[in-house]
Amino acid sequence: MIRMIIVFIFVLFLIRKKLSLGHAFMLGAVVLSFFFGLQPRAMIGSMAHSIVYPKTVSLALIVSLILVLSSSMELSGQMERMLKKFRGLIKNIRVNLIIFPALIGLLPMPGGAVFSAPMVKDLGTRYDLSGDNLSFINYWFRHIWEYWWPLYPGVLLATVMADINLLNFMAFMFPITLLAVFFGYLPLKDLGQTTGNDPSRDSNIAAWPFFKELIPILLVIIPGLGAGILFSFMFPTLSISKEAGLILALFGAIGWVWSTNNLTQKQIWSVIRNPQNLNMMYIVASILIFKGILEDSHAVGEISQELLHLKVPLMWIAVILPFLVGLITGLTIAFVGVTLPILIPLIHSLGETGFMLQYLMLTIVCGFSGVLLSPLHLCLILSNEYFNTRMGDVYRHLWRLCVCLMGSGIVYFWISRWILKLI
Repeated sequence: MIRMIIVFIFVLFLIRKKLSLGHAFMLGAVVLSFFFGLQPRAMIGSMAHSIVYPKTVSLALIVSLILVLSSSMELSGQMERMLKKFRGLIKNIRVNLIIFPALIGLLPMPGGAVFSAPMVKDLGTRYDLSGDNLSFINYWFRHIWEYWWPLYPGVLLATVMADINLLNFMAFMFPITLLAVFFGYLPLKDLGQTTGNDPSRDSNIAAWPFFKELIPILLVIIPGLGAGILFSFMFPTLSISKEAGLILALFGAIGWVWSTNNLTQKQIWSVIRNPQNLNMMYIVASILIFKGILEDSHAVGEISQELLHLKVPLMWIAVILPFLVGLITGLTIAFVGVTLPILIPLIHSLGETGFMLQYLMLTIVCGFSGVLLSPLHLCLILSNEYFNTRMGDVYRHLWRLCVCLMGSGIVYFWISRWILKLI
């Protein structure tokens, strides 16, 4: 355990020093191999096996295609048009304040809170809302989907690492988003009558233009997940049957954006060759290499035995470890990559495999609460800067909600576990 803690500290130190997440995990894998006596040839073999593993290739491709789709919608102006077409469809100002950042949150993009900020500001300043309130609203509701939405790399990585059905995971995690909306909406009631109805709303505005701009996202979710289920029945021996449906749907959605927006070859090429795409593929591969080294060096088995001997409650490991890593790094994919390779084997060792969904939920809720509170989170930094407010003022809203969310996650864990035992 001491050796593993040293490796974790080393990886987190590299991340804090602004080293690429991919480089941090790759160097962490090398140090891990050294600490647990894995010979160089065995280490290289483990790395090679992790890279060519079909799940690794498919996951890296999916993440890259999601970034291409997101960049294409941003470059073509479709994301901005989607927000503008929505404006006026709903009369209640509070709901509009929530919806604008939530719509942006459907697509993962670094610093995405900046895209909804102008519209949140436009609505909020007309009703004398303070900068810290606006920044909180923009930041919190931008991230309500990240617990289960299948376009987020952290969600995909978690389901692959835990070998859990994506649809089952989505269905089980969806109530967390409802809780996040409920907790986030409570502070808005304190704004009094300053956020009533929008007098500028035109009752004749049609909904179709908005849904037309939303088509690429709908193409990914509905046919993508549907095709994944179909392929899993048609090709039960294919390990990436579910991922194949999502890959095809992403290609279709990207093609739709390119054709309907008449993107030029130069624009398309600028999106494809974006270094961010290759970097994200590298990050996914490096995390799975780190996981492979953990398994092949027998580090996981040794750590599991020590934790079993010390009788550390597994639930509290699933609460505290992800929260600390999320708080330190400000990255979802980091706490998923660091904590799940330890937690998943422990869950199996303790005979808790039947409650894998429950432990995964607890890990993600607590880890993402840490991410939301992290001063390194890019969206928090950019949102505060846009609304010209201090981080401490926004934390005044955030910390209470994160405590409520983590507490609810623990309650949900025990209730769902109890129900499953009865069944």
